[in-house]
Amino acid sequence: MQRVVFLTIASFMLLFSWNLPAHAAKYLFKIASLAPTGSVWIEQFESFGKEVAEKTGGEVAFRIYAGGVMGDDQTMYRKMRIRQLHGGGFTMTGISAVVPDFRVMAIPFFFETYKEVDYVKNGLIPTFKKRFRDKGLEFIAITEVGFVYAMSTKPIASFDDLRKSTNWSPTGDPISETYLVSLGITPVQLSIPDVLSSLQSGLIDTAYNSLYGSIIMQWFTKAKYLVDPPYGYAYGAFVLDSKAFAKLPEKYQQIIHSAAKNHFAILLKNTRKSNFDSRKVLEEHGAEFLQADPQTLAILREKRDLTISKLIPGSFSQDIYDKEKTLLEEYRKSKAGGKTN
Repeated sequence: MQRVVFLTIASFMLLFSWNLPAHAAKYLFKIASLAPTGSVWIEQFESFGKEVAEKTGGEVAFRIYAGGVMGDDQTMYRKMRIRQLHGGGFTMTGISAVVPDFRVMAIPFFFETYKEVDYVKNGLIPTFKKRFRDKGLEFIAITEVGFVYAMSTKPIASFDDLRKSTNWSPTGDPISETYLVSLGITPVQLSIPDVLSSLQSGLIDTAYNSLYGSIIMQWFTKAKYLVDPPYGYAYGAFVLDSKAFAKLPEKYQQIIHSAAKNHFAILLKNTRKSNFDSRKVLEEHGAEFLQADPQTLAILREKRDLTISKLIPGSFSQDIYDKEKTLLEEYRKSKAGGKTN
C-alpha cells in the first residue's frame, strides 16, 4: 500500500513538474527512471531537457516518468524494445543485464577516492559507448549514486557480525551476489523498490546505498547503523534508443550530447555534495557510523580478489577489467609520483 501511494503521488507530481509543451515537439523522447521526483537526479535532468528544447526551438523534448512509475530497470528496458519508451536513466545493475561490461566499476572495495573513480571512468567511457551502441543504445552520460555503505538495523563492525546479518543483493547483480556468497553469506535478492518494506518487515536487516540515497529513499528510517569505509561505488547510465536517436538531425544529436556533458557534470557535483551533506543529516537523525576493524577489512579485500576471478568472463570481460585495472594503477602511480593531487 505504501508503494502504491508513493507511485500515485509521483505520477500526480509529474503532471505539474514538466512544463514544456512536449506534446508539440517533432521529436518526443519518453524517458523513465527509478529516481524519485524532487531528487537531484530528476531536477538536473529537467534542466537538461529544457536546454535541449530551447536550443532546438522546441522540436526535441523529453517527457520523464520518475519514481519507478514505469517499473523497474528490466521493465523499462522491455518497454524500450517495444517503443513504449525511448530511453531511461538506468541503474548499473539494471542496464548491465544488457551491457555486461558496464558493471566493471562496481567491484566492492576497488576504489578509495572519487578522484580514482573519475580517472578510471573517463578512460573507460569510449569503450562503454561502443558496447552500448553494439546493443542498439546511445550512451548519453554516466550518472552517479556515489560511494555506498553497508547499512543495517543492528550494529555491524566485525566480519562475524556481517556474516550473521541478512543481506540484500539487487536482483540481477552478479557482482554483489558472488561477493557476498564468497563471504559465506546467502543474500536475499530484491528489486530496489522492495528494499524499504523488506527492512521494515525484517526480511532483510542489511542493505547498501549511498548516504543521500538512503535519505531520499527513506531507508535510513530503519537502517541506522552504517559502516566505514564504503562498500563500493554505485552509478548508472542515461541512454536512448539508437533508432530513435538516429532519426534526429545531426545538429540536434550534437545539442543533446553537448547539453548532457554540461548538465551531467553539474549533476555529478550536486550528487557528491548531497552525499557529503547527508552524513550530518543522518547523524542528526540518530544514525551511527561504525568503523570496520582492520582484520575485517583484510578479509573483505581478499574476498574481492577471489570474486573477480569468478566473475570473468561471465559477468564482464577480461578486456574491460584489464583496462580498468591499468587505469587505476596509472592514477595511483602518478599520485605517488606527485603528479596528481
